[in-house]
Amino acid sequence: MKKTIFALSLLSSVVVFSQEKNNKPQEKQIEGVVITKTKKAVEQKADRTIFDFSEQPQLNNGNVLEGIKKLPGLVSTDIAGMMYQGKMLEVYLNGRPLNITSNELNSFLEGMPANSVERIEVITQPGAEFPATSGGAIMNIITNKNANKYLTATYSGNYSFTNYDQYRSRTTNSVNLNARNKYFGWQLNVGQNYRESMLNGQQDELLTSHTDRYGRGYFAKSGLTFDLGQDRLLLNYDIYHNNNDNYTLSNGHGDLPFQNNPKDLREAFYTSSDVAHTNSLRQEAVVTYQKRFADKSQKLDFQFGYTRSDSKFSQDNYFQDGTFVMPTNPPINSVMSGLKDILNNKSVMNIANFKVDYAQPIKLLDGGKVSFGGLYEKQDYDTESFGLTNLEYQRQTASTYLEFQAKLKKFDFTLGSRAENYDISGVTRYFDKDAKLVEASLIPFNKFKFFPNASVQYNMMNQVYIAANYNRKISLPSISALNPNNVTFSGPSTEVNGNPNLRPTIFDNYEIKVSAFDYAFIGYSVSSASNQVAQIIRKDGRKLFNEQVNISNMKIHNFNVGLPVPFMVFSKPLSEIMKFNFNPDKINFMYLYAGYQKHEIDNLNNKGFWIFNIMTQIILPKDIKLTANYSYLTPKAGYFYFTAEKPFNNSLDITLTKKFMNNRLTLSVFANDIFNGQMMQVRSNPPSGTPVMISSKYDTRNFGFSINYKIPTRNKLAKEDPNILNQTKKEDNGGVMQQAQ
Repeated sequence: MKKTIFALSLLSSVVVFSQEKNNKPQEKQIEGVVITKTKKAVEQKADRTIFDFSEQPQLNNGNVLEGIKKLPGLVSTDIAGMMYQGKMLEVYLNGRPLNITSNELNSFLEGMPANSVERIEVITQPGAEFPATSGGAIMNIITNKNANKYLTATYSGNYSFTNYDQYRSRTTNSVNLNARNKYFGWQLNVGQNYRESMLNGQQDELLTSHTDRYGRGYFAKSGLTFDLGQDRLLLNYDIYHNNNDNYTLSNGHGDLPFQNNPKDLREAFYTSSDVAHTNSLRQEAVVTYQKRFADKSQKLDFQFGYTRSDSKFSQDNYFQDGTFVMPTNPPINSVMSGLKDILNNKSVMNIANFKVDYAQPIKLLDGGKVSFGGLYEKQDYDTESFGLTNLEYQRQTASTYLEFQAKLKKFDFTLGSRAENYDISGVTRYFDKDAKLVEASLIPFNKFKFFPNASVQYNMMNQVYIAANYNRKISLPSISALNPNNVTFSGPSTEVNGNPNLRPTIFDNYEIKVSAFDYAFIGYSVSSASNQVAQIIRKDGRKLFNEQVNISNMKIHNFNVGLPVPFMVFSKPLSEIMKFNFNPDKINFMYLYAGYQKHEIDNLNNKGFWIFNIMTQIILPKDIKLTANYSYLTPKAGYFYFTAEKPFNNSLDITLTKKFMNNRLTLSVFANDIFNGQMMQVRSNPPSGTPVMISSKYDTRNFGFSINYKIPTRNKLAKEDPNILNQTKKEDNGGVMQQAQ
C-alpha cells in the first residue's frame, strides 16, 4: 500500500509540474537565451499553500474576490467570512493585515482587479515571526511585480457581462510601469474598475429584496528602492478608493410607526425603494530598511508603516407604500416616504507600527538558524452615527519573538514563542429605550500572553516529507465586527449591529500533513477556539436581528487531500512517462481536491460537509489552452450557527486562453458559473430566539474576455531586480527547512 501511494504521488507530481532539477528559481543565460523557471499553479509548502494568479487566466479574469472563491479548500460566505481547510483566515495585503472582515472586506476585494495580483499565499501554520493575532491562518494577497533595468509597461484589461433581468457590464483596466537607473528603482501600478451587479435576497417571510449594485474603484501603488551598498531602502505608498451605490426595491412584513409616531409600532405590509451609498478611502505608507551582511542568510530589517482608512455609509428612502394590518387597512402615511439619511454612519481607522526582524545561522545539531524581533503597534478606531461618536476604540500591542530552526539528518525542527502584551480600551455611547444618551466603557483587555509554536518534519526523500505542527494564536475582533453602526441595507424588519464588547479568540491549532513534490498532499488539522467570534441571525416577532457574539468553546476538524493526475497516465506506461521532461503548460492534466470539515459547538448538533474542487487543463490545437474549474460544497451541513440548505459552492467555470506575439500578448475568453448554480440558502441556528431562513443570489453567471500585453524591454537580457512594491517577506537563500521559506 505504501509503495502504491508513493508511486501515485511521484508520478502525478513529476509528470504534471516539474522535475527536481528545475527547482532553483534562477535565470541562466546561454548564448543569448534566457531560461526561467516555469511558475507552478499550486505549491504545497510546509507552512503554506501558494496559488499563482499571474499565469492563471481562470483566476485573474475578474476581481480578487471572484478569484479567491475558486481556490480549492477555501470557503467564502457573506454570513461567516473566509475559511481555508477549516481555519479562519486573517487577510493580509502585501504582508500587512487589512483589519477588515465581512461586508467591508468583500467590497474591498471586489474593488481590486484580479490581474493586479501576482500570487496568494495561505499560511496555514504561521510561525513566531508572524503576529499572534493572525488567528487560525493568514491569506496574504501579494500584488508585487518586478522592476527591470529598462522602462517596461504591462497593460491588463477585462470586460464581462451578465444578463439576468437586464444587461450589466463590468470592466477593469490597469497599467504597471517599472524601471531602474543607476541611482534607484521605481514602480507605479494604477488601475480602475467599474462593475454592475445584481443581488436578490430573502429573509424568512419578512423581507424580499432586489438590489442593483454599482461599484467604482481606483487604486495606485508606488514604490522606490535605493541600493546603499549591500543594504536597501524601500519607500512605498498605496491608495485604494471605492465608491458604491446599491438601489434596492423590497417587499416586507414588519412593524412600522403608526401616524408617524415612532413609539406606536403596528403590523404592516409594505413596499419600499431605497438607495445605499458607500465611500471608502484607504491609504498606506511604508518605509523599510534592509541591512545585509556578507553571509546571505544573515538579515536585519527595520520597517515603519502607517495606515489610514476612512469609510462613509448612508441610506436614503425614495418611497414607502403599503397598509397596516387593521380592520380598515389604513395606508402607510406618505410623510414617512422619501426620507434622506435613514442611516448616516462614518468610521476612521488609524494604525501605526514599527517592527524589527533579525535572523542568522547558528551551529545547532546539523545546522540551524535563529530569528528574533519585535513589533509595536497602535490602533485607533472611531465610529460616528448622525454626528454622535458612538465608539472610541484604542489598542496598543507590544510583542517580541524568538524562534530556532535546526536540522538533524532527515529531520527538520522548529521551536519558537511569541510574547505579546495587549492594552485595549474604549468608550461606547448609545441611546436607551427612553432616548437617554448612555456612555459606558468597553470591557478592558490588558493581558500579557505567550504563544508557542513547534513543528517537526521528516524528509522521506527530496520533496517528499511528513510534517506535524502546533501553534497557539489569538484573533482580536475585527473593526467591522466591533462597529456598532449598520453598514448594510436596513429595512423596517431588520436590525444589524456590531458588538463593541466582543472578546478576543484564543486558538490552539494542530496539523499533520504528508506532501509530495509540492502538489500531492494529504492532511488533517483541528483548531480549538475559545471565545470564537461568530455571526447569529434570529427572529423576534416581526424583526430580524443580525448580531456578533462570542462562542465560548468550539472545534473545527478538517481533513483534506490534493492530487494532480496527468491524462497520459491512462495511455502510456509508467516507464515511458518517467522519461519525459515535462512543461506543465504543454500537457493535459487534472488537479483533484477534496476536504471534509466539521464544526463542533456546544449544544449544537452540526453535521460535517465535503468540499470538492476539480481543475482540468486541456491543450487544444493551435496551443489554445482550455481550463475548467468545478467547485461543490455539500448541503445540509453545519457552518457555525447556520445550516446550509443549498451548497455554498456549485459552479462550473471555463476559460480559453491563447498567447500571441512571442507570449507578450495573452487573450482569454471565459464563462463563469455556466449552470447558474451558485447561491446561498441557509437556516440559522441561534442560541436563543427563532431560527430564520435566509437566501441570497448574486448574478454569478457571467461571460467576458481579458487581455494582457507586456511591452518588452530594450534589452531582453536585462536582469530583474527584487520586488519593490510593498516587499515584506524576507529573502532567504539559506537556512534550514527550505520548504517553509
